[in-house]
Amino acid sequence: MATTDLGKARLAAMSVLFANGVIYASWGTHVPTIKDKFDLSDSALSLSMLAVALGGILIMAWAGRWIARVGSAHASVRSALLLSLAAFGILLVPQYALLLGWLALYGAMSAINDVAANSQATVIEATFQRPVIGSLHGSFSLGGMVGALVSSGWQAMRWPGTWHLAMVCSLCALLVLSTSRWLLPEPQPSHAGADAGEGAHAHTQEIEPKLKRHLVVLGCLSFLALIVEGAMYDWTAVYMRDVARASGGFISAGYAAFSIGMALGRFSGDPVRARYSEGSLVVASCALSLAGLGMALLLPGVATALAGFLLCGLGTANIIPVMFASAGRAALAGGGSASNALAVTTRLAYMGLLTGPVIVGFIAHHASLRIALAASLVGVVAIALSAPKVLRFGR
Repeated sequence: MATTDLGKARLAAMSVLFANGVIYASWGTHVPTIKDKFDLSDSALSLSMLAVALGGILIMAWAGRWIARVGSAHASVRSALLLSLAAFGILLVPQYALLLGWLALYGAMSAINDVAANSQATVIEATFQRPVIGSLHGSFSLGGMVGALVSSGWQAMRWPGTWHLAMVCSLCALLVLSTSRWLLPEPQPSHAGADAGEGAHAHTQEIEPKLKRHLVVLGCLSFLALIVEGAMYDWTAVYMRDVARASGGFISAGYAAFSIGMALGRFSGDPVRARYSEGSLVVASCALSLAGLGMALLLPGVATALAGFLLCGLGTANIIPVMFASAGRAALAGGGSASNALAVTTRLAYMGLLTGPVIVGFIAHHASLRIALAASLVGVVAIALSAPKVLRFGR
């Protein structure tokens, strides 16, 4: 570790989540391929998407313990390789029933990789006393953009989808392997006389009740943030077409505007977090998210909607990185494992990403899409009111 500086450690951790983002976007562009291959109805296709989410949620608790035992550096590399293999195999599965199981496996590998990378970010921040987690999440967003662009070009050339995933997954695996030596080992317990067995126990012990309550609160706030994020990913195109009356390429531009805002916000979030308190950053982020989505809902023209979604992305971008960083830091401060703590928080958080689009769809069906998206902002207000106090835990 003596020869590993902050830049190399950050680059290695960013490579892990960049690869995750590329793979996520790449397999996502083949959802229509899967639908055609098995002649799936919309409900059957939705079940496939649900399998991915459930695979990730169900593995979280075990993932935290395993990462704590082997270390986030080792877990990041191994899970990235398994994720690459799982994604490559999606288009090779011959039957729909087997596809559901394979997609659950893919979702599990993606979730383990996510927890491992965020745990590594906590280690880097603790070692160098510098914020880095925002740039990691930004690299995932950047990876998603790169993956989507490469996929679009590949499909435009009408080249085989299996070769596309083979290329993408191979290159992502090589990227992670090429930077893996710069990942940092976990700090060892400092109490005197601890042997290897005691050290392992320190990383796998039960989370003490006060810390667990804090992690659950962080998870609930993250849940609220990901409801908004999930709604933006799934409903912006519908909003642009049906409410803003956009046509042609402008229909998908709402999603692009939000994604660009997310990437810009996350890459710029670390310097802001280094200068100001996390509570202040989250409150400002919530205000920007409220202003952006409020603009899109109150002034539903094409230009104002795009500007609003961009601002909403900028605002939403840093809420999750701050919550995850706080969870990992609180665990390390108490002598525990960042991965165990993150497993508690992320398991609750990703439920928001899963249920957000469903909640918005239910409200939109009974009222309107504008009202449904406005209702999601109630959670943003709750985050703004709660975050300053919650983020002072353990400081």
